This record gives sequence, structure tokens and C-alpha cells, in this order.
Amino acid sequence: MNNISRWHIISTGLAIFSMFFGAGDLIYPIMVGVTSGQHNLIGLAGFLITTVLLPLAGLVAMILFDGDYKAFFNRLGNIPGQLLIATCMIIIGPLIAIPRITTLSHTMIAPFIPWEILRTITPFSSALFAFIFLGITFLATYRENKIVDLLGTIVSPLLLISLAIIIIKGFFSQSAPITAGDDLLNIFQINFMRGYETLDLLAAIFFASIVIKILRQTTESNIKTLAWFGLQAGLLGVFLLALVYIGMSYLGVNHGAELAGNAGEIFREISFRVLGGHGALIIATAVLMACLSTSIALGAVVAEYFKEVICKNRIGFVTSLALVMLASIPLSIYGLGAVLSLTGGIITYVGYPVMIALTFANIAYKLCNFRPVVVPVLATFVIALVSYYR
Repeated sequence: MNNISRWHIISTGLAIFSMFFGAGDLIYPIMVGVTSGQHNLIGLAGFLITTVLLPLAGLVAMILFDGDYKAFFNRLGNIPGQLLIATCMIIIGPLIAIPRITTLSHTMIAPFIPWEILRTITPFSSALFAFIFLGITFLATYRENKIVDLLGTIVSPLLLISLAIIIIKGFFSQSAPITAGDDLLNIFQINFMRGYETLDLLAAIFFASIVIKILRQTTESNIKTLAWFGLQAGLLGVFLLALVYIGMSYLGVNHGAELAGNAGEIFREISFRVLGGHGALIIATAVLMACLSTSIALGAVVAEYFKEVICKNRIGFVTSLALVMLASIPLSIYGLGAVLSLTGGIITYVGYPVMIALTFANIAYKLCNFRPVVVPVLATFVIALVSYYR
């Protein structure tokens, strides 16, 4: 069957949106508004380049490589490519992304937990929440071929509806807008770099590979049809992502004054300002759907890699997924501040430019037969490293 229904495109686009929209995306777009103030359009321009245009480039690259991220990375050479893949898997798995999602969920949901005794025992509360959250992630992910349907038809609609309620209500209940300085270049640069911390380009590369793999298993379409289908769904996903980012940044402008402290609490506090105490269910739904959707996608990607590459298919996907969830527990109970501190630094501000260079070199290779890849990537690495330590 070569004709794919429009609803299938829409549901897959919604799934792609929910895969991208994770823990960091509840923090960073609001911080764009908080730091940009009346110059929010300038801040948004920088942020959207790294959180929308770069992920779109990643999706295009993976479609051109038929979803084969190993071929994508191995243009650097077999050993460098494999090392870079392994590094990315650690970052989007147990080291940063999955613990960040879990700890942010706990930070935001903690006030809604009814068991007062458990909330007062912070380490036990964090550990219990981590086991429950990662357990739910496991149960939602272990049937790999159902992930896109689950995200596209259940998780993403709930996420979009809850976010839309908060954003629209925020426009009609504005408080005193934030006023920022007039250094427009600095505002642009800060928010351009802030987009790195969402890790959306890495997400695009690895999520696209698993989406294409699942589509191959669930449809009988040829490669060209799947590529066109993937592009349409991807465009829809990043378009929705851009709309939500824009809306959330204006929440920061109009409702973020005098908010400080734990970054993970900013979305919750602004949402309470907008909705009042009766909005707890909507806020909790937005947080859980955002965090769970990306946790599911990340778990599937890292588990598939661990099964195929590390264990050479000697274990099944379910066993691999369980091991990934268990490996994510230590940092998931360590606290959001510690995990967020790992997000920045050399991993992000040197590693991310390397990924950008590799992505565009590979797109140019596929579209224009541009063969150099090691030199552009190495030059980017050196420049980024010097800039970071300067």
C-alpha cells in the first residue's frame, strides 16, 4: 500500500512534536521571554534557529540517509563515528536527558503529591518518584511498534490541549511585562546558545531513525513514499513546536517578573499565576505528558542501540529497555540542579557545534556530492573548544 492516509501523517507529526517537546522545553522557551523582555522577537529569532531550524535540518538529513544514523556518523570514519554515537547515546540516555526529564517531572509534580510524609523525606520521595516514572516509561515503551501511535493519538493531543489552555489564558491575563536591556546582539546570542541545551538536534537525528524504522514495520510503502511522508510529518511536528515555543516565551515576558530560584519551578509558578489553584490538573497534565513523551522516545532509541550494538542482539528489546531505565535511576534521584549543571558546559557548547557541522556536511554530501566531512567537523571542534575556554 503506497498511499498513506492524511490522518497517519497528522498522528505521526503529533508524535514527532511530542518526542521533541520534553523537560527542557518547559523551561527554556519561558526563559527566552524572561531574559528578552520587550525584545522577545530578537530572543525568539536566536532560540528558534537552534530549536526549530536545526532539528528540521536533522530530520532532512536522516531522511536522506534512510533513517540510518550509523551511516550518518560513520562518514567521519568507523571508529570516530562509533565513538560519537556512543557519546550521544550516553548523553540522551542515562547521563543527562532521561534523568533531566525525571527530576523535572518530580520538581513540578511534587506539590500535587498527596502523601505529605513522603514529600518531607526528599531522598525517599525522589527515589520513589523515579521508580514510578521510569516504570511507566518502560510500560509505555516495551511494545516498540506502538510508540508512534501512542504518542500521536494520546500523549500529544493531551500535551497540546493543556499547553494551549495555559498559553491562551496567559494572553488574556497579562501582568506587568518584563523590561530587558537594549543589547540586542547579546539577547540574540544568549537565546541562540540557550537552544543548544534543549538537545533538539540530537533528538531529531535519533528520533527520526526510530520513526522511520517503525513506519517500515507498520506500512508497505516504498522508500520514496516513506521519505515524503516523513518530511510532511516532520514539518508538521516542528511547526507545532515553533508555535508552542513562541507562546511560552510570551508567558515568560508577561508573567515571569520577580520569578527566581529553581529553573524547574518557573513553568509551574507561571502556570499557577495564569490559571490559579484550580489549574493544578491542567499543569500536572502538561508536565507529565511533556516529560513522558520524550522519555518514551529516548528510552526506545537508547534501548535499541544497547541491544544491537553493545549486546550484539544477544538480548531482546524489552530486557535492553529495562537495563536503560535502571541505569537512569541514580542521576534521576540526585536532583534537578545537578542534572541541569551537566547540560551546559563542554558537552553542550563544544559538542553541539560539532553535531551541527556534521549535519550540514552530510546534507551537502547527499544533495550536492560535497565530500569533505572530517575537516569541517574538526575545524568546528577546534573553534568551539577555543571559544569555550577563551
